[in-house]
Amino acid sequence: MILLLISRPLGVSGDGRAELLREANAHGGQVVLSDLTQALGFLLLALPLVYLFRAAAARSDRVRPQLIGLVVVAPLFLAISSGLSIGVTNEGADAFVAGKAEASLTPKEAREECADEKQDDGSDQLVDEYEPAKGESPLAACENRKIEDDEASEAIKEASLAPISTGLSVAGAFGLVIALLYIGLWSMRTGLLSRFWGSLGMVAGIAILLGPLVLVTTVFFVYIGLFCFGLVPGGKPPGTKPAEAVPWPTPGDRAAAELEPEGGWDEDDAPEPPADEGAATPPDRR
Repeated sequence: MILLLISRPLGVSGDGRAELLREANAHGGQVVLSDLTQALGFLLLALPLVYLFRAAAARSDRVRPQLIGLVVVAPLFLAISSGLSIGVTNEGADAFVAGKAEASLTPKEAREECADEKQDDGSDQLVDEYEPAKGESPLAACENRKIEDDEASEAIKEASLAPISTGLSVAGAFGLVIALLYIGLWSMRTGLLSRFWGSLGMVAGIAILLGPLVLVTTVFFVYIGLFCFGLVPGGKPPGTKPAEAVPWPTPGDRAAAELEPEGGWDEDDAPEPPADEGAATPPDRR
């Protein structure tokens, strides 16, 4: 997960898709380094997930062993997609810089969008966002940027490997969501993870689809890394010691354990079960 985070600053950046492709065309090595780092990060995600899945499967017959394929394939698809995106970005950047891309957005549509932005945000916002050149009006700068960004988007869409890369990315993302939900659930049920960390694993699956919540996924995988190396804070969960499911104790179980005497309950001290009020009273035979 750390590799996935550091892959972003390694890549090129820019204000808008057009500037991004210009930077990619000028610094192709950064694109390769960033996407390869991301691909390696996705591949390494499979290791802790497979570890947890196999550990849970060894402790419960209810875990479906066939789903191990999904656990492996989902990160693999994402890694392949990241590798293919190198070709997609470079091909799109070359086409855009060479002027071969055509925008689907017409000048009239761009003008209308910019006029709406000016009405909503004001001229000062257009100046700050689009930085018009000397002698260029904010509206003209906005129109030119929108058309250029649309051309850049079309260049990316028309790249030969774009459909394959997009398809693998979508399939891998949804597969990873399902894998995290399933592994988090059964790791919790078999005692491998506490209820908190098992639930966080399931939330991490949903967080993959939501960029702002990527920190949740990062925290979960950092914990799983510590878990795999036996460095879990507070000691190992109960399910890691025997090769069988040991559910994490509930708050009620812990309270009962604290009330139990050191030598255990005697028969005389053990509380009698409550009488069943609904049971029929035997007749008096006197």
